[in-house]
Amino acid sequence: MIRTPLRPLARILDARSRGENPEAIERENIRIRHEQMRDQSRQRAEGRLLVLGVFFLCAFAVVGGRMGLLATSEPSEPRAEAPGSIISASRADIVDRHGSLLATNFETHALYAQPPAMIDPAHSARELARIFTDLDEAALLKRFTGKRKFLWIKRKISPEQMQAVHEIGDPGLLFGPRDMRLYPNGTLAAHVLGGASYGKEGVSAAEVIGVAGVEKYFDDYLRDPANGNTPLELSLDLTVQAASERVLYGGMKLMNAKGATSILMDVYTGEVVSVVSLPSFDPNDRPRPATKGDASDSPLFNRSVQGVYELGSTFKIFTAAQAIDLGLVNAETMIETAGPMRVGGHSIGEFRGKNYGTISVADVIVHSSNRGTGRLALQIGAERQKAFLESLGFFEATPFEIVEASGGKPLLPSRWTDLSSVTISYGHGMSSSAMHLAAGYSAIANGGRKVEPTILKQRGPRMGPRVMSEEAARDARAMLRKVVTSGTASFGEVEGYAVGGKTGTADKPRPQGGYYTDKVIATFAAMFPANDPRYVLIVTLDEPVETSGDKPRRTAGWTAVPVAAEMIRRVAPLLGLRPTVEPVDLSGITLTSN
Repeated sequence: MIRTPLRPLARILDARSRGENPEAIERENIRIRHEQMRDQSRQRAEGRLLVLGVFFLCAFAVVGGRMGLLATSEPSEPRAEAPGSIISASRADIVDRHGSLLATNFETHALYAQPPAMIDPAHSARELARIFTDLDEAALLKRFTGKRKFLWIKRKISPEQMQAVHEIGDPGLLFGPRDMRLYPNGTLAAHVLGGASYGKEGVSAAEVIGVAGVEKYFDDYLRDPANGNTPLELSLDLTVQAASERVLYGGMKLMNAKGATSILMDVYTGEVVSVVSLPSFDPNDRPRPATKGDASDSPLFNRSVQGVYELGSTFKIFTAAQAIDLGLVNAETMIETAGPMRVGGHSIGEFRGKNYGTISVADVIVHSSNRGTGRLALQIGAERQKAFLESLGFFEATPFEIVEASGGKPLLPSRWTDLSSVTISYGHGMSSSAMHLAAGYSAIANGGRKVEPTILKQRGPRMGPRVMSEEAARDARAMLRKVVTSGTASFGEVEGYAVGGKTGTADKPRPQGGYYTDKVIATFAAMFPANDPRYVLIVTLDEPVETSGDKPRRTAGWTAVPVAAEMIRRVAPLLGLRPTVEPVDLSGITLTSN
């Protein structure tokens, strides 16, 4: 830059020759230079303002365009895509129909080690084995002194255990935050909830995934961040579930059974208010699956949906109801039950060789006659019988929303002959689950509409297509009531609550073929109140033996029925059902005055 001098020599000499003041020249030059500097500063500032204005204009244009694009697009839930965001996502709670907590998340820590950073591996191994009794000191020391730079010690620890590890003071022992799944009620509803475990794991987080029950069936829903604050509402009633488990456990022990299951279902919605399978387990410490032996011996085995059995005489009411629905008979039609009766080269007998003679259809159910039911089945025919049972849902696994239910598909005969029709009419030759039976009895209880069992809370009735007429369902309910008042289920009467139901005792099949002579599946299928049923209750005992008498008794009337009666006595008030006051006979009462 070339600077102009403020006092140019030529002008000063010229000014002095003319007698002028040279300082005036200097002041004039200073003024001109200041004006030039101001002009340059103004131009520079105007340029900067122009650039800044253009920048803000572009920014507002981008924001406005993005807002317009969002306004015209379909709404969707944003999802983080950063690594580990899925791991750190929370899992929704599970609650019962009244909002009581069944499963939630609990903040805890995992323990891991970095062997290169450890000061005294031997001391750490010794102290860890003392804190965690399931760890082996020698095995820990071998791992700490190996070549690995990182290893897990415990996937989850309690605050007390964490403090104890802190006191070891080894910098190579570190903690990672964790969310663990907590079931505050312990074993309650264990087979429904199933359990959860860890999926992807990192030092700072681990994802919780369902491994069984509703935890696995609804895993996507529970893991979705959009549902983090919306719990999964089940149809279970926590108080009814607790009472049912207590009664069934006591009944199983009293009847010397190896296992048991019960199902309480709303006949209009299909909601399963209570479902129990024994023996049970604690989902907070879920045992490992059995690798050998009978699967039903494992506490993880869900007898309500996985247990597929011949359910015996509980099926007889379906035969009677279909025959009435088809117009072949009515409740008072007389049926010959005397022998002999041979079908397909096989003789059809009665329990303990009884002979009921000629009795009504209602008494066929009351006395539980195999021959009477078989003769009704022959009138119905194999094709119509198959279609009816299929309409009730007995040909496929139930749609009950736990993963184990898909494995409970009924076992059907390869050829549906006349002999098959007869034996199936009284519950042999076809195996199904207690959940299937509950859905079938619900159709009778609600007036003839199919109901699908569900574990989710419903907002109103959820009935399917009609499978039988209201008249046939009404007659069937009357027969079931008579079974309790004067038939094989006399121990099922509960004062104040009219109970209707049917017993079923089926010999257990041997793994190598044939049947045991001293092992049975005893079932009682009940509905209450019988005059206007609201609930169906199924109680099944595996290998029960009642030993209070001179001889061991295994039939459902002696084993499953008393357990079901006690369960109804306990849970009916919890369900809000008020007992009916029976009218009193006043003939022996004399009115007197004071």
